[in-house]
Amino acid sequence: MKHHLFWPLTMLAGLLLFNLCYSPDFFSIQIRNGHLYGSLIDILNFGAPLIVVAIGMTLVIATKGVDLSVGSIVAITGALACMTLSKSSDQNGFAVVLLAIVISLVLAIVLGLWNGLLVSLGGIQPIIATLILMVAGRGIAQLITSGQIITVSSPRYNYIGAGSLLGLPFSVFIVLAIFITALLLTRKSALGLFIESVGTNSEASRLAGIRSRAILISVYAFCGICAGIAGLILSSNVSSADGNNAGLWVELDAILAVVIGGTSMNGGRFYLSGTLIGALIIQTLTTTIYMIGVPPEITLVVKAFVVLVVCLIQSEAFRKKIFERRKYRKYSDKAEVTRHA
Repeated sequence: MKHHLFWPLTMLAGLLLFNLCYSPDFFSIQIRNGHLYGSLIDILNFGAPLIVVAIGMTLVIATKGVDLSVGSIVAITGALACMTLSKSSDQNGFAVVLLAIVISLVLAIVLGLWNGLLVSLGGIQPIIATLILMVAGRGIAQLITSGQIITVSSPRYNYIGAGSLLGLPFSVFIVLAIFITALLLTRKSALGLFIESVGTNSEASRLAGIRSRAILISVYAFCGICAGIAGLILSSNVSSADGNNAGLWVELDAILAVVIGGTSMNGGRFYLSGTLIGALIIQTLTTTIYMIGVPPEITLVVKAFVVLVVCLIQSEAFRKKIFERRKYRKYSDKAEVTRHA
């Protein structure tokens, strides 16, 4: 029970069990035209953008920061990619699709670097530095799309978010590639220790010889490219870009996924595997809410309440208070019985 993955896995299992009781065919998976279909596959597919963003957010939070601009970066990259494709006479051309992807990801890295520079060199608090791009980014995305929804017709681009490989959604393999890359960089090299050191005490890390500013800039740049990839997945899945609604509030879901996964907002120790499970909990919860027919106007309220319960159960301090009260009542009852005897 003391393992950092115990409670997240318990919560995920509880949600899946509830879905199974509510819908007996929830775990059923069908094969059609070589593709796998089912509720579990949908959770993996639709949860892919959130997982990607949450992986980048984990490293930012590990440095005692936060990135509120990821939703705007999602909208900007999707808008730029679709605009690039829409301007071409051959939207399905390999060179055009590759150009759209590269331009969008380069811009995502630049935006991430901008956040990192404001935090590390500008000395601005992360929540304020990224709030600037969060607000301005939506405007930039709408300027790119001219306030319209850009639609494209490109099977190659659509394959990123809606294609299949070995029967599974292609987006799942993108998530695996990013997760494994982040895991190798942070657990098989000294980078992970540097990130945790900066998050624990940035000034002490600098005095110890760690280039704290470079670490911060790199982390925010990585978070930016993760948001950019999520933007490509979202826009390619629907073959369109909506600068106003794309990636809306994804930053909040990503932060929740990181916290549920066991990473502290105070920085330091982080858990990528916990973030992965946390994101699956958020997506499973979203799927559950839609499946049981919760009215759209109270969906966010229900979601917030469930997340609150999950976080309280996961909190060690909360559990100690509950158990201490139970023990105190138990001892009080025994003392009362003894006194009367």
